[in-house]
Amino acid sequence: MGTEWDTLRKQARHLENDIDMKLIAFNKVGVGAASSTGTASNTDTSPLLGDHVFESLSLEIEQMLDKLSNINEKMSEIPNSGAAVMHVLQRHREILHGYRQEYLKIQANHTTRMEREELLRGSGLGTSSPSTSGLSRRDMYLKENTHLHSSSSLVNDQISIAMETKEHLTSQRQHLKRFQTRMHDISNRFPLISSLIQRINIRKRRESLIIGGVIAVCTILLLLYAFH
Repeated sequence: MGTEWDTLRKQARHLENDIDMKLIAFNKVGVGAASSTGTASNTDTSPLLGDHVFESLSLEIEQMLDKLSNINEKMSEIPNSGAAVMHVLQRHREILHGYRQEYLKIQANHTTRMEREELLRGSGLGTSSPSTSGLSRRDMYLKENTHLHSSSSLVNDQISIAMETKEHLTSQRQHLKRFQTRMHDISNRFPLISSLIQRINIRKRRESLIIGGVIAVCTILLLLYAFH
C-alpha cells in the first residue's frame, strides 16, 4: 500500500507543478492573443498564431486536469487508515478544484476579451481603416467612449421629447375632462328647465280656468240681476 501510495502521490505533485506552470503560460497567451487581435492588421498572422497556441494549451491543460483527477481517484481507492492520509488526499482534491476554477476563469476572461475586440472591429474601432489608422488602443477606447456618450445624448433627447409629449397629452386630457364635466352639468340642468316650463304651463292653465270661472259667474249674476 505504501509504495503505490507514494508513487501516486509523487505523480500527483509532479503533475500539479506542471499544471501550475501551464496555467501561468495559458493566462499570458490568452491576454496576448486578445491584445494582438485588436492591434494587428488584417494581413498579420500573429492573432491566428496566438489563438492556435491558446487552443493547444487549453486542450493540454484539460488533459492534464483529467489525468490528475484519475490519479486522485486511484489514491482514494487504496485502503488506508489515519487522519493524515485523508488530509493529504483532501488537499490534493482541493488543489485540483482550484486548478479547474483557474482554468475556467482564464478561458472566460479570454472569451470576454475576444468578444470585446470583435465588437471593436465591428464598429470600425479595431481595424486599420483610414479613420482609425495610427490610433492607439487608448485613442480607440476614447473614441468608443465618445460614440457611447453621443448615443446617450440622443437617447436623453428622445426621452425629453417623450416627456414633453406626455405632458401635452395630459394637458389635453384635463381639458377634455373639464369639457365633459361642463356637458354633464348642462345635461343635468335640462331636466330642471323642462320641469320649470311644465310648472309654468300648468299654472297658466290653472289661472286661465280660474279667470274663466270668475267671468262665467259674473256673467250669470249680471243676467240674473237684469231679468229679475
